[in-house]
Amino acid sequence: MAFNIALSGLKAASSDLEVTANNIANTSTTGFKGSRAEFAELYSVAGKNLSATQVGSGVRLTNVAQQFTAGNVENTNNALDFAISGDGFFTLKDGKGLSYTRAGAFRQDANGYVVNSAGQNLQVFPANNAGGFDTSTMTDLRLITSQNAAKATGSVQLALNLPSDATPPANAFDPKDATSYNQATPFTAYDSLGATHNGTVYFVRNATANTWDAHLFIDGKDTGATQQLSFTSTGALATPAGGKLTFPAISASPGSDPMAITLDVTKATQFGNNYAVTSISQDGYPTGTLSSIDVSSDGVVQAKFSNGQSQSLGQLALANFANPQGLRQMDNTNWAASYDSGTPVMGAAGSGNFGNVQSGALEASNTADLTAQLVNMIKAQRNYQANAQVISTDDKLTQTIINIRN
Repeated sequence: MAFNIALSGLKAASSDLEVTANNIANTSTTGFKGSRAEFAELYSVAGKNLSATQVGSGVRLTNVAQQFTAGNVENTNNALDFAISGDGFFTLKDGKGLSYTRAGAFRQDANGYVVNSAGQNLQVFPANNAGGFDTSTMTDLRLITSQNAAKATGSVQLALNLPSDATPPANAFDPKDATSYNQATPFTAYDSLGATHNGTVYFVRNATANTWDAHLFIDGKDTGATQQLSFTSTGALATPAGGKLTFPAISASPGSDPMAITLDVTKATQFGNNYAVTSISQDGYPTGTLSSIDVSSDGVVQAKFSNGQSQSLGQLALANFANPQGLRQMDNTNWAASYDSGTPVMGAAGSGNFGNVQSGALEASNTADLTAQLVNMIKAQRNYQANAQVISTDDKLTQTIINIRN
């Protein structure tokens, strides 16, 4: 009997060593969660037949429990490395279905999809037309590899001050004659193909009190219409009432749409004797190429383009479980949902019980600190030696009995 009891102890100690060895082997594995061997006593009989003097029959391995404590977050400066600070799992998809992981080391494949080292696609909630995200469905995260389309300039906002003491020029307006206008303000504009054009607004003091004429030229070509703006006796803009000067469309370059530009002079004033332009902005931009990927703490993935524009590509779909211990272990530091884990609860980072996402960082193995693992290894080794000694002792007792009979 003692042989069998000690043998069960040897098997248990061996299993404990194997679990510890696996923990130590994965100290450098991103997102790895260490395991703990759990044991229970064995009895040959149970219930009402259990005697007060019944001796146990040994020990058995009951469970290898995952320890979902967080590992240290280490910065990598790689935009496609993600770490979760708090609860939650990244959602992955391949031909076998969905799986879940804390290992956030991702890369871009040849088709622009964001995948892990095993080629599994990272899942996101797609962007919707309302400016948010559709949390009822998931899709593969794909980075934009094409150029960002250009936008033609439609509005130019000018914040300026025209001098109140300016006098009307003696000569008729001619952009080539600097004495025929009072002030000129240049700006950059873009056509529908993203080509750059030079725009200039010429301001000419009108003979009517507090009134100015505005002429718009694109690449030296007159748009063909003169617009007026006037000010009150206190220097505030009086007309146009909406502060918008609309000029006719002009052909910019072959193949592009005609450019129709509106000047927004809402912030124009007429004070003092100095001409000053405080700001010029316009709503157009050229074509752009992907320059960087930005991921916010709530998991929103945005593509940044060289033309200063950005586009939301999706929001990282995180999963959580009522019982993470019930997850079924897979390779590549992945887990699969099971009956014991419960149905995955999907959500966005930073909401509910989900942690925040940190870009440019990875979660290290929670067994990276080897101290506890080495202590467990020593304990398991001693348990193994003690059970081996029991077998040796029982063997001597058995041999003694045999010698007595002889």
